[in-house]
Amino acid sequence: MNPTFIKRQVNFLLLITVLSLVLYGMHSYLLTYFGTELKLFFPVWHIYVFHFVVTTLLYTAVNYKFSTGKTDIFMLFMICTFIKMFLAILFLLPIILSDFEKKQPDIFNFFIPYFIFLGFEVYSITKFLQKAP
Repeated sequence: MNPTFIKRQVNFLLLITVLSLVLYGMHSYLLTYFGTELKLFFPVWHIYVFHFVVTTLLYTAVNYKFSTGKTDIFMLFMICTFIKMFLAILFLLPIILSDFEKKQPDIFNFFIPYFIFLGFEVYSITKFLQKAP
């Protein structure tokens, strides 16, 4: 394995783990104090595990291709982002198709972290692309 790939990957895993734990803690705290009357379809930890896994897989794919010497990773990033959106729809499909009364809090609980993780993913990828020779 390429040592720069491993270094970037370990650094990313540490950062995304910290980000996930901090966001999950804040999210849980806010729901505990301000959302006590809410009945949610998805547990919050399911949402964060989904985002952690999908974001890590996308970053790993881009990092691996870039580490093999290919600098044209835009198409791979776009394909992976499309797959990520498709997986998000699949994840939300049970609530979309259910007769659950209040779907809006669950949708917000999913998409607010989705965009935060997306921003972190784009930031992380552009960070190592800027350092490229």
